[in-house]
Amino acid sequence: MRVDVLSKEYPPEVYGGAGVHVAELVRALRSLPDVEALVRCFGAARSEEGTTAYAEPDSLAATNPAIRTLGVDLAMVDDCAGADLVHSHTWYANMAGHLAGLMHGIPHVVSAHSLEPMRPWKAEQLGGGYALSSWVERTAYEGAAGIVAVSSAMRDDVLHSYPSVDPAKVTVIHNGIDTSDWSPVADPDRVRALGLDPDRRSVIFVGRITRQKGLPLFLRAVAQLPPDVQLILCAGAPDTPEIAAEVRGLVDGLAATRDGVVWIEEMLPRPDVVALLTAATVFACPSIYEPLGIVNLEAMACETAVVATATGGIPEVVQHGSTGWLVPIDQATDGTGTPLDPEQYVADLAAALDDAVSDPDRARAFGVAGRQRAIEAFSWDAIAARTVDLYRSLTT
Repeated sequence: MRVDVLSKEYPPEVYGGAGVHVAELVRALRSLPDVEALVRCFGAARSEEGTTAYAEPDSLAATNPAIRTLGVDLAMVDDCAGADLVHSHTWYANMAGHLAGLMHGIPHVVSAHSLEPMRPWKAEQLGGGYALSSWVERTAYEGAAGIVAVSSAMRDDVLHSYPSVDPAKVTVIHNGIDTSDWSPVADPDRVRALGLDPDRRSVIFVGRITRQKGLPLFLRAVAQLPPDVQLILCAGAPDTPEIAAEVRGLVDGLAATRDGVVWIEEMLPRPDVVALLTAATVFACPSIYEPLGIVNLEAMACETAVVATATGGIPEVVQHGSTGWLVPIDQATDGTGTPLDPEQYVADLAAALDDAVSDPDRARAFGVAGRQRAIEAFSWDAIAARTVDLYRSLTT
């Protein structure tokens, strides 16, 4: 069976959880003897066999980013000839998959990593392009032969956002984690070089600077922690200048009142992230929208306890009182996920973080339990097998 996997992100150009998912899924699919997995991605040429990259057309360079995305999608369609099935990831590649399915008469599978109706703040980033990205996603979902939801919560969101979709077409297959690549590695010298003292308590955040990740709320919560608790932010790629400025102001405010505030804006290589996660007392995931939260799995696989918002698919990963702490949140139902009482959420998040750093031995025990859960419930081999089962059900 030949499967063409269509994605904006693919190594080395990966900036979010969807890109990590695609890379790991493809690796697992390619380990199967009866599956040929070809990758079609955005960006610069790749040297990897079976992988083709597509640059944005020069003729569209001055247009809205959503228009440039469609230009790349159109370039992919013809090359999918000969595939038995196409599998697209995120709205960026959804139209390529939809059109390839129509053009070549093959099933199109969509993976639901996030949903445009659940992210209305993207209008700040894309302007009118948000209306276009929303149309693309709706068209692809309503026309797909199968939809993979990365959590049960995401399945509910798909059916709520697109009520005309047949529920029988939506299958839950969780995100996974490679627990060989993501495993605890103590490297105190490297950690110190990156600015963190491994002998002090610390909280780490890893993620993009976007509304859905809740970073401004998290920074307000950190201000309530004891001053000896270090903060390390691995955070970059801001969605808009406005949120970049907001985060900058909050970080500067923290740094003015306490030491041990470290902000790394560039994307670190995986070994550095692993070393930082291993050294940290607790990992924080303050997201207000998170279909599953692969970052939580990465932290758990490194034996780091997690404090995370009890929203979306996160409670399907993090077990309160066993692998970490889940922070309650009352959210708006308008698609933004905005806390109805931001101050209460910030206070609850600060209390959970303070509880986590107050007993490092307990946090370490939660981290050990988290790695065991990642190994048992979220292996890529099992996820690839379930994905291929779905492919076969659509092609036979």
